[in-house]
Formats: sequence, structure tokens, C-alpha cells
Amino acid sequence: MTGRAMTLDKDLANLAHHFGIATEYWDQGRTLREISADVIVEILESFGVDARSDSGRKAALRRMRLAQFEVDVPAVLVFRRPGDAGNPWQVCMRAPIDSEVRVWVELEAGGVRSDLGVPRTREDSRDGESVGTRDFVCSLPPDLPLGWHGLCADIDGRVLRGVLVICPERLEFPRHPSGRRAWGIAAQLYAARSERSWGLGDLGDLRDLAWWTGTELGADFTLVNPLHSAAPVAQQAPSPYLPVTRRYSNPIYVRVEMIDEFAYVSPVDRDRIEKLSDPLRETDRVPDLLDRAAVWEGKRQALEIVCKVHRSVGREARYRAYLNREGEALEKFALWCAIAELHGPRWDQWPRELRSAQGERVAQIRAELASRVEFHRWLQWVLDEQMSTADRAAREAGMCIGVVHDLAVGVHRFGSDTWTDPELFAADVSVGAPPDGFNQVGQDWSQPPWRPDRLAEAAYAPFREMLRTQLRHCGGLRIDHILGLFRLWWIPDGRSPADGTYVRYDHQAMLDILVLEAHRAGAVIVGEDLGTVEPWVAECLAERGILGTDVLWFERDGDGLRPPERWRTEALAAVTVHDLPPTLAYLRGSHVRLRAELGLLARPESEELAAHEREIGEWRELLAGRGLVRPDASDEEMVVALHRLAAWSPALMLAVALPDLCGDVRTQNQPGTDDEYPNWRLPLCGPDGKPVLLDDLPQRPELAAIVGA
Repeated sequence: MTGRAMTLDKDLANLAHHFGIATEYWDQGRTLREISADVIVEILESFGVDARSDSGRKAALRRMRLAQFEVDVPAVLVFRRPGDAGNPWQVCMRAPIDSEVRVWVELEAGGVRSDLGVPRTREDSRDGESVGTRDFVCSLPPDLPLGWHGLCADIDGRVLRGVLVICPERLEFPRHPSGRRAWGIAAQLYAARSERSWGLGDLGDLRDLAWWTGTELGADFTLVNPLHSAAPVAQQAPSPYLPVTRRYSNPIYVRVEMIDEFAYVSPVDRDRIEKLSDPLRETDRVPDLLDRAAVWEGKRQALEIVCKVHRSVGREARYRAYLNREGEALEKFALWCAIAELHGPRWDQWPRELRSAQGERVAQIRAELASRVEFHRWLQWVLDEQMSTADRAAREAGMCIGVVHDLAVGVHRFGSDTWTDPELFAADVSVGAPPDGFNQVGQDWSQPPWRPDRLAEAAYAPFREMLRTQLRHCGGLRIDHILGLFRLWWIPDGRSPADGTYVRYDHQAMLDILVLEAHRAGAVIVGEDLGTVEPWVAECLAERGILGTDVLWFERDGDGLRPPERWRTEALAAVTVHDLPPTLAYLRGSHVRLRAELGLLARPESEELAAHEREIGEWRELLAGRGLVRPDASDEEMVVALHRLAAWSPALMLAVALPDLCGDVRTQNQPGTDDEYPNWRLPLCGPDGKPVLLDDLPQRPELAAIVGA
């Protein structure tokens, strides 16, 4: 905003409270920060509320008050089992005074429950009498089954419907038969290439990595980066955390030779495919940046060839069953992909008549692009099958968890999701993180947030469908920035990451739905709960059986280190993660020098390096005191000792980063940067900078030492 700064008056504070907008927050250093009124006004505008003037604020408050007296059945109610007959679940609805109200539940599996009793007037609802309505309540039976049910009310002959969700109390962790902790490898799949890869790691590599680590190393899971879809264009966005949708996957991860129809490709087409793949395989041992453009161009042409091969009767039936299951959502996504191929990856740069999925021209172009739409639908089926194959291999290898997928926090502002369902997203804001100890200027992830009010109005169906797709072929799901289910840091367009505020979501409803869908899939949930975190969040996650994340470098009590015995049990523990350097590089302070070079430090480099040296000195002293290293141990010995130390924690899961298993020293991602650093484009390498393939891992001395630890 320009002009005189606004002040936070009572009306503005009330509006902020209604929409869950924070007017202050505690930062990571436990300092209370006040949010400027200007920022709050701009966030309210993203909810469609004009709060710039006194009259606008009063009008908005008046609309809110009148809305609570409208005849209504809740769009969604989420309850957690077990029900309590002494304190039953209550359903409240608004109806005209003296109405005849009848309520029933239509069960997800079929059938109707009408034993809800006669709705009664709620005594504390008399303030609605002036507008002729009252609140009516009734109790739900405590034995309703888990699931998504229909809540129906007949009010004077008018039937209103909502959604009723009954969820488990908590998730149970799948213990290993031997009773030992679960451990596994965390890999950036695109960087984990093999001799058979087409320049990037793929789902064939995931299958082989899971099989090898499960059978030979006794691993219990393989955690991979998000495999969400990018735009199907030559210059794909490299970040797996900035997808166009979180529901569907990126066909760049398909192993072409694993498609059943590949066996029936003609000899001429087989030669064409080999000519496409050979140059991509030749780059496997060149330590340059990964070339997604070349990989996608080669795979796209090969996949188009395989797609045209006639499918058997059984295969065709399986394909049609998949299309029926995915329905309209897949149709819309495939259409977006087809248009993106024609006009580019950002729908805001398409011809104006195509920028809305509901436009007349969109219906016309659907027929014109029918063959491309079919191609993109088929790609998602192939991905679905190969993900199933990878997870099945993990289970057959003896893993008690299997493949663990990763769920990004949001989507690209001009991707598929915002084109098909723009009403779900807040306009003119993006999400990120406020300044903290590791990102001292804050972060802007350039992703539009879901509007919490619109998500509830949609009965959380978009959230549910996204979870179901992600959980279909895995034993676990890591949720990046799980704090986003509680609150997200919204940044108005044009402002710095520090000039934002938190917007709250109904975390109880979203956690309950997450637990329900994970329970149905038999999956573990791991939440990345690092950064600026309210203390009660970890307790809330543990109560639901959702694991948090403990990273060794961040485990501190005040000014001292937190010994591993005092780390959380309900957690996935790790020495390092993808937003930090590999352990060997961290010990050497490479992250400090990199952030200084990129202008990401809030204090002089010399001070940061001095603080880092003190930190490493503390860890060295702790390790020596435990008898894990000599005082003069090498950095390589320190890496092994730190992993042994992490293994002493009570955490239910322990993840080892794949770069540590080959001595890599390059950071996969430097938060707070875009083009300034080659994020998400580095192949797996050894300490000498030479590429390491999956085929090389069994011979790596670093792997033997760390796994032994």
C-alpha cells in the first residue's frame, strides 16, 4: 500500500479474527511480533473483503452477522471416534422458528441411519428470533462407521445436505516383526540414476533401490521427493515442491521399458526409441547439471510411440477402470496439459478465452485436442501402474513400511489446479515462511494458498482426493511443512517475505481427515514440523499418531545441545535433510559460505562462521564424550559418528540421506533462492565430484560405514 499507514482498530481486528488472520505472532526467538494493519487489510482483500475504509469494515461485519442467521445445514462436520454416549456428537442447523425438522444420515457404504432423535431448539440461539430463525440440534449415534457420509435435513419439505466425516482417533505405527526401529533411505529420485535411466532417476530406479536396500541392507522404507506433475513442456520447473497439481504425477519418472506394451513395439519403432535413449544414458557419468529438457523431449517421443501400441483386452479393461475411478478430475488435468503444450505452462499467458476452464472456447478446444488429452490420461495410468510396482517391490523386499512419498505444501500459481478450481485459492497472495534462524530474510514460495473458508465449503473434498491419490501406492506419506494444516504464512503480492502474517486453518478437521485416509490406506504419516512452530503443535501431532521430524542440527535446549535420548519418540529422525547440505559439507561450513555468497545472511559472514565453528565444536565434544570419536577425528569419521548418535534416539523412524551414503558435498536445494543456485538439478556425486549411480552404491565405503553405524 501507499500513503499513510493504517491502524488496527476494533472492527479490523474482528474481521481478522473471523477469517483466522493473525494480528501478532511469536517468532522463532520467542519475540512477539505485531502485524501491520496494512498487511491485514491486503490479506482480507484476498478473502473478497474490502476493509480499507471504516464503512467497508462495518458493512463486512454486518454481512457476517446476518449470514449466521440464514437457514443452513453445515457443509461439513468432522468427528473423531470413539463416540461417547455421555457426551454425544452434536449436529446444529439453522431453521425457521417452529419448523418441522427431520434429520438422517446416508452411509457411505449404503443404507440410512434415522436414529438421531427429534431435533430440539437450542436455548442459546434466541438472538436469531428477530430474523425468524433458531438453532436446532440433535445427537448422532456413537456407533456410526468410519467414513464420508451424507448429513441430510428435511426442513419444512426442503431437503438440505452436508457431509459428515467420522475419523479414527489416531494412527497406529506398523512395528517391525523383530521389534526394532524402522530405518530407511531418503533420496531425491531424479538424482538417483542408474545405468538404465534416461538421464534422470525414475520409477524403475525406485523399484530397484527399494528392493536392494530392503533385501540387502534391511531397510524398512524408501523416502522420495514429491513426484507431482510439472507442466509437460521442454523447460519444466526443476523444483519438485512447485508442481502444477499435487494430485497427479510427473511422467518424466516413467521407465519406458517397464510399460507392458513396450514389448510389442515394432522393430523400426524399437530402433527409434533406442536412438532417443542412448544419448541420455551417455550423460550418466558426466558431472554436469541434470537436463530435464532433454530427458522429457526424449521420453515424450518414446512414450508417444508406446501409447499407440494396441492394448490387450485385459489391459484395456484395466485402463478403462482407471479412467472411471479418476473421472472428471483427470479429464480436466489432461486438458490443461494439452493446452499447455500448445500455449505454454502458465495459463495467465494463454489466449484470454482459454484462461477459464469454464469458457466456451475451452469446450471447443477439448475436441480439437482429443488425441493429446488421451495421451496425458494414458500417461497418468502408466505412472499409477509403475508406482504400484515400486511399492509392491518394497513390501516383497521385507520392508515394514515401503515407499514413502512426499506431499508438497502447495502448487504453482498458474498451474493446473488454479485453472480448474480457481475459487479454492486466495488471490494476490503467496505462501512462505517468516524470517528464522536458517532463513534470516524469510521465504516466499510463490504458491497461492487454499482459502480455508472455501475449502470447508467444499467439504474438504479437494484435500481428500489429493490424499487418496498420494496414498494409493505407498506405505507412508511425508507432508512438507505440515504446519500448513494449522496455519500458513501469507505474503501479499509485492511485499517481502517478512511482511506477511499467519492465516489459520481448521487443523482439527484437516488432521482428522488425514488420519482417516491414512488409516484406510494403512500408511504412516510424517509431518515436517520445522521452523517457526507453536509448542503445542508437536503434542497435537503425537496425539493423532502423526510423526514429527527431528533433524540433528536443530536439536537444542536453549543454548545447549539436546542429547539423542531426549529426542521425540513420535518422530522421523535424521542427521540432514534436502534443504540442508550433506553432512560432510555441513561440517565444513559450506552452507554459511554459500548463503553469504547469495546474500542470504542477516549478519556478517565472519560471525556466522564463528557461530558455526562453535556449533561443530559442541557436537565434536558430545561425540567424544560418548566415546564415538577421538577429539581429532576427521570429518568423514564425524559423519559416521553423527549417524550412530542419531540412532540412539527413541525415534520410531530413522532416515539416512542418500548423498551421505556416497560422500556427496553439494546441497540439493538452497532455500530462499531460485535461479541464483542450481536447486534440484544436481546429480548424485561422490566427494570428488564424480557422478555416482545406483549401480555403484554397493561398493561405496561411505555406505558400508554409515549403515554399519
